[in-house]
Amino acid sequence: MGTAQLTAVPEPKYWQLRTVLLRAIDTEFSTGQVIPNERELAARFNVARATLRQALDQLELEGRLVRRRGIGTLVAAPRVGVQVSRQEEGWPGGSREQAWQTVGFAVAAAGEQLAKALGVPVGEQVHTVRRLRVEQGKTVATEALHVPDSALAMLPEIRLSGAAGSGAGPEDEGRALLRRMERLTVDGESRSVELGVAEADEALLLQRPPGTPVLVVTTQYASAGRLAAVAVSTYRADTCRLTFGETGLVEVTPVPADFRTAS
Repeated sequence: MGTAQLTAVPEPKYWQLRTVLLRAIDTEFSTGQVIPNERELAARFNVARATLRQALDQLELEGRLVRRRGIGTLVAAPRVGVQVSRQEEGWPGGSREQAWQTVGFAVAAAGEQLAKALGVPVGEQVHTVRRLRVEQGKTVATEALHVPDSALAMLPEIRLSGAAGSGAGPEDEGRALLRRMERLTVDGESRSVELGVAEADEALLLQRPPGTPVLVVTTQYASAGRLAAVAVSTYRADTCRLTFGETGLVEVTPVPADFRTAS
């Protein structure tokens, strides 16, 4: 059997510059400090402005730098540690959890992709609560909690003051659904994390450009032997460091793989 040969691929010039800039940031500047402007940096490192701008853009995407209009480019603060566990977030995220703010609510027929994720027939009505997670006064995540109509069948209706049916807004309807979901007995949950990019809707809520790297946390909740809800939380990868429980391990109760849709 032959041996594979790895061919060295030259690093782009902007990537080499990124490494040099990182070393300078770590040794010469502190958090919140404004770094020299592009003209000064280009002269210092003897590179073209276009190459420098690529390197700075990359460091901003990585959360090492942040641009402020009228101020300049600053060294970003370290990533915020965000707990992602049932103890911290409650079920499902907890309607009374202060870290999350309900900002929207909608009911629509499930398309093929969402129906498959929830294990329900295409066209079943799905209730979706949209929330934002705020840490240290900053929005760090957005969440879409999807609950199929069939999962609500055995849960009593709940009315908040001014809630649905009396001219309530989407926020009130969303909070009412979360209160209702608190009465559901959760048998298990499963959580996965993957790297993604912010689509237009998420990017707007996160106040970042579309295509910004994000961490997507998908949580499945099981009740009475079937999938009851799916939460898709999108965290800013440039500002968040996700932690799972006190031990740093992912703490989950496995959700059975063979859910059956109620007939």
